[in-house]
Amino acid sequence: MNIEDVAKAHNAVFHWYPVQKSVMLTTVKDTIRFAEGIAFATWGKQSFELSQAPMMKDGIIWIADADVQKIFAKPAAVATPTSSAATAPKTSAPVSSSSIAAVSSSSSAVSAPASSTAPVVSPVAAPKNETAGTREVKTIVIDPGHGGKDSGALGKKAQEKDIVLAVAKLLKKELEKEGFNVKLTRDKDVFIELGQRANLANKWDGDLFLSLHCNAIDATPERKKQVQGYHFYVLRAPESEEDRAIARRENKVAALYGEKNAKEELTPIEWFKLEARLEKYKQNSYMITEQLLNSFNGGHIRKLSGGVGGAGFMVLVGAMMPAVLIELGFISNPEDEEYMMTAKGQQDLAERVSKAVARYKEAVHSYRETLGR
Repeated sequence: MNIEDVAKAHNAVFHWYPVQKSVMLTTVKDTIRFAEGIAFATWGKQSFELSQAPMMKDGIIWIADADVQKIFAKPAAVATPTSSAATAPKTSAPVSSSSIAAVSSSSSAVSAPASSTAPVVSPVAAPKNETAGTREVKTIVIDPGHGGKDSGALGKKAQEKDIVLAVAKLLKKELEKEGFNVKLTRDKDVFIELGQRANLANKWDGDLFLSLHCNAIDATPERKKQVQGYHFYVLRAPESEEDRAIARRENKVAALYGEKNAKEELTPIEWFKLEARLEKYKQNSYMITEQLLNSFNGGHIRKLSGGVGGAGFMVLVGAMMPAVLIELGFISNPEDEEYMMTAKGQQDLAERVSKAVARYKEAVHSYRETLGR
């Protein structure tokens, strides 16, 4: 029984996310998520145990038929949180092909007629106010990375914490000229834990979270001269070892200074649990990165590879709004460092980010108009 049959029987839309190796089944009322190799699924905000982890074979994700039946035919069993899911059958024995439902990963979306067997969820009251990403863009939270005892990356002459703070202050002035309400997670040389930065953004009910950083590599002087450029990162599973390494470097701060529950990388199960929230802000996060690419194009600092990447930056994890981490340039590269140290360079970078934010606001406004808001 493949996903098309499942969709026809249960009025589900199928989505396959190759980077996260995960599947999302959406019915009229519910969203159910699975991930390859993880014996858990989420239904709304709850997690439940599967009888067997979904597996990929010959380009197809396979899910045990027993789990499909439990999800669609017996919704009461699905609503059991992970902590009380001991009653779910679990086996390490191989499951035959006759007892497994095939999920095709070659299709991006499949829809089908309605069915009375779709799980029923109690209605959730709509929020009184629109959430970040759907409302007009008014409050911008700027996070100058590092600070205080955490110097960040070091160049020959400068420290990352000083450059990003200088640019952040100039960016605040530029954005205020455009009429934005602007908040800084720090406005002086102080240390703030990674988790607290996102908490501040949420407290201020921000519409956009911008974390400013300088990139760096540990290499020979000759190699450092070759590697330069700006790069923008959204919160998503990394697609390259380079992106993963950069995230580890930025995240190492938390462990280095004793932050509670600090870690350098997210586990597959943590990525999986994050997906529902990431989906909510993902499109807008890509929208701001697109505007940043357009704004930075043709500037003094060149673009590094494609200009956009994704990784598990802990500073972005807790932000309940569209968010992007901006690597302004390589402090390890003499040319980039020199430019980022100058008043002219810092003003230029601030103006480019400000221009991108203004265009992002316009894009969100235009989209809202199409929805009649």
